[in-house]
Amino acid sequence: MHRGVGPAFRWARKMASSGPEPQILVQYLVLRKDLSQAPFSWPAGALVAQACHAATAALHIHRDHPHTAAYLQDLGRMRKVVLEAADERTLKDLAETLQQKNIDHMLWLEQPENIATCIALRPYPKEEVNQYLKKYRLFK
Repeated sequence: MHRGVGPAFRWARKMASSGPEPQILVQYLVLRKDLSQAPFSWPAGALVAQACHAATAALHIHRDHPHTAAYLQDLGRMRKVVLEAADERTLKDLAETLQQKNIDHMLWLEQPENIATCIALRPYPKEEVNQYLKKYRLFK
């Protein structure tokens, strides 16, 4: 079982560390907003599961990348940002752009329906991928 890292431990770890702060890595997810609305009306838990599937798959596929290894090395510093795409076409267009720009990602397809539900990028410094994601809002 994972337990939260207490403030005293975080303070001691910060005081004991030497050198500059490690690079901040973020795992971005883009989840379809229309799935939460009619006619789909998926429950919140189903949407969260889609994001979890995509994030886990992206981390697994890119587990040997140095950014992924660094991201997973300090679980207390993991950062995720969940953005919303209006619909399936918007999500697939983003996947195509990411593919063309060689941005490592996973387009999650819910089975057996084969519905694109979420994109998860491997962990990146945000300045490397922000230009592709800046038009998407935080998922609400």
